[in-house]
Amino acid sequence: MKKILLASAVLASLSAPVVAKDINVGIILGFTGPIESLTPTMAASAELAFSEASKSGHLLGGQNILPIRGDSTCIDAAAATSTAERLVTSDAVVAIMGADCSGVTTAIANNVAIPNGVVMVSPSATSPALSTIDDKGFFHRTAPSDARQGQVLTDILMRRGIKEVALTYTNNDYGKGLADSFSNAFKAKGGTISISAGHEDGKADYSAEVGALSASGSEHLAVFGYLDQGGKGIVQAAIDSDAFRNFIMGDGMVGESILAAIGDGMNGTIATIAGGATGADAFMAYAKENGVAGDGAYAPESYDAAALIVLAMQAAGSTDRAAIQSKMNMVANAPGKKIGPGELSKALKIIAAGGDVDYQGATNVEFNDVGEVYGSYKELEVDAGKWNTIKVH
Repeated sequence: MKKILLASAVLASLSAPVVAKDINVGIILGFTGPIESLTPTMAASAELAFSEASKSGHLLGGQNILPIRGDSTCIDAAAATSTAERLVTSDAVVAIMGADCSGVTTAIANNVAIPNGVVMVSPSATSPALSTIDDKGFFHRTAPSDARQGQVLTDILMRRGIKEVALTYTNNDYGKGLADSFSNAFKAKGGTISISAGHEDGKADYSAEVGALSASGSEHLAVFGYLDQGGKGIVQAAIDSDAFRNFIMGDGMVGESILAAIGDGMNGTIATIAGGATGADAFMAYAKENGVAGDGAYAPESYDAAALIVLAMQAAGSTDRAAIQSKMNMVANAPGKKIGPGELSKALKIIAAGGDVDYQGATNVEFNDVGEVYGSYKELEVDAGKWNTIKVH
């Protein structure tokens, strides 16, 4: 009788359907902190790519991705590192989409991702210093380095006849990196920085900082900070005291929340942000169809970061962390069939059949030898309370 029952149990187990285990992938962004108004759309854009791949039925023979979110805070390296450690150990993620701000991204890369052999693809960490970390091929980014943003912004100001500015920056890796890049480029083109001063986030009153900036005598104030923190505070204090009316901003200041908070005082503001590539319109249309705000800051870069992880997985034929890393540059670069936004199903089928893909996505992805992109930038100007694209550089 026992033999009959055992045989029946074995037959039942053989006939039962095999349920594929979800593939855990981390999404580490600052869901709290100085860019918290931007990150929900960034996360949703990455999750759109993961969902697209899962629903296609072609990812590694029909497997699904389970995105697991973690908070980087954007500014607290210890908290971000702890979040990454949890995702890598407890949640056993095979790769990470993120992080966002440069300081926490550097901390996670050096302390968690690289030592554990986990691929990171940041959609928005732009510090030039990230180009030279010893990443052993595990760190990539779909946002271009601020080494280029400083040059682009300089060219924009020179074309507009703006040759003197006061400059303030958030006192961290991102702010310092962009400030140095811009200052060097601006001075090289004959521009003058009347004052360059860091500011701390989290203060209730920025009148002293604005007073020092105003004393420089410049009419234009460049603000390289965060739209939900000190950068916003600087701009509001400058307007309230009538110290400045002309603002120049880096990418960390671009978003809808600052327009809503400050109102008409933002009109005429000039800014730069990564974006405007040939795939941008296709991504915005695809994102809108799926309920995602595709025009959000770093939304296209987030979709692309997630898509690259998916395609590298497929090319590796495995969820092994080292195997994923080995295929990142292959799926991002030529040769191969060019792949745009919303075409992951096609790309997965091509790879499964033994073909090659050249993922261009929403931002014209092409990795250099250190895993980062050249990218393009939008020149923005605020008019009637809205960000308007003037030109793509």
